[in-house]
Amino acid sequence: MYISELVKKFPKEEKYLLLTQMKRSSRSVTATIAEGYGRFTYTDTRNFFVMARGSLTETMEHLSTAFDEKLITEEDLKEGDEKCETCFKLLNGYISWLDKSKANTKGGNGPIPNS
Repeated sequence: MYISELVKKFPKEEKYLLLTQMKRSSRSVTATIAEGYGRFTYTDTRNFFVMARGSLTETMEHLSTAFDEKLITEEDLKEGDEKCETCFKLLNGYISWLDKSKANTKGGNGPIPNS
């Protein structure tokens, strides 16, 4: 939601350039998490969460580019980076939980336990 609001400040000529890339990469994070969670196996879920982390990193790069291009302020960049870092920590925490759960389960590729 932060990115969707932030890009509203962008000039019209950025509509099909950085604006679209930022929206797509930020939306990809949650969409990929949802898809991975729906897989119900450790391996698939973990892979999708790693891909979501990649989309998050891409979003962080787009924030830096927007700042470099003077499309956002330093305050916008800092707030966006903080939000992304929080998401990054949450993703890493869930991936770590999956790894621990896999280690504690026979075979390691079964359904994710209810928690």
